[in-house]
Amino acid sequence: MLREELLKEIQSNIPIVSRPFKYLGERLGVDEGEVIKAVKSLKEEGIIRQVSPIYDTKAAGYDSSLVAFKVPRDRILEVAKLVNTHPGVSHNYEREHDFNLWFTLAVPPDGEMSLEETVSLLAKLGKVEGYVVLRTLKTYKIGVKLDYKELTEREEVKIQDRKKTQLTELEKEVIRVSQKDIPLVEAPFAELAKTLGVTEEEFLQTLRVLQNKGVMRRFSAILFHRRAGFRANGMAVWRVPEDRIDQIGIHLASYKSVSHCYWRTTNQHWSYNLFSMIHGKTKEEVLSFVEKVGEEVGIYDRETLFSTREFKKRRVELFSEEFYEWEREKLSLHTY
Repeated sequence: MLREELLKEIQSNIPIVSRPFKYLGERLGVDEGEVIKAVKSLKEEGIIRQVSPIYDTKAAGYDSSLVAFKVPRDRILEVAKLVNTHPGVSHNYEREHDFNLWFTLAVPPDGEMSLEETVSLLAKLGKVEGYVVLRTLKTYKIGVKLDYKELTEREEVKIQDRKKTQLTELEKEVIRVSQKDIPLVEAPFAELAKTLGVTEEEFLQTLRVLQNKGVMRRFSAILFHRRAGFRANGMAVWRVPEDRIDQIGIHLASYKSVSHCYWRTTNQHWSYNLFSMIHGKTKEEVLSFVEKVGEEVGIYDRETLFSTREFKKRRVELFSEEFYEWEREKLSLHTY
């Protein structure tokens, strides 16, 4: 079995079935056990990071945003460690810009603090020089699939409206136990169902309902980008007239190398409104791609911010008690 074929298949949206590795084996023409063995090997090598359902924080009721801090270079590690203590921070990078610490933050719907209050407190505790909260106005694409050879390869994209939805207690419990790495066994969901005291079919049906509601984006593998050869992580930001933003957002999203594409809010400190995450093997490759696309769409007011250090990268664990513990600790130590 070719590793490239498995990596391509396992990054796709795997159906919610009792034996997902059997399904992959049938797609690849190999035995189920061989697939499980290969996935274990790829995890041990640090290429596959996680195999699990991937959930949408907004659809699950959480408030989330991209945030950028302006931090003196000699204090960036200290502030990054502070930011990382929040359980709602999934990604945290140092990037080449005056706003040099970039992170995504999610807060629960029933927490003590709003997202803006949480950012304000983190900025106060970190003694940062300034910050911007860049909320999503529209999502054109979300989801990393490193299954291309050239950055210019295209695919069809379908824009989905990310709406909050009401969840039952069972749905919340299924999310809580399935959002981590699934067991690498023939029937992984049967094992997870046992932890909740429900049948495998009840568990699978709940996952399917979550997928139909848009709370689950997909069931697939997530890779370590750098170890998979994609070492240049560039965030291209564009200043686009609002009457053209849908056209250009959809155009950018159609490139396989663009994993995330958003229309975001602007403010007096930040004027770029279209964000696109691009994954390439070299910095030069990404810059060449941005220049080519910029020429195509006629947008020249742009910047590409490369990540220089990764401070945190993990899925937010929804419905975790850690959120409330963090708030209680910080609120007991600091009067907000």
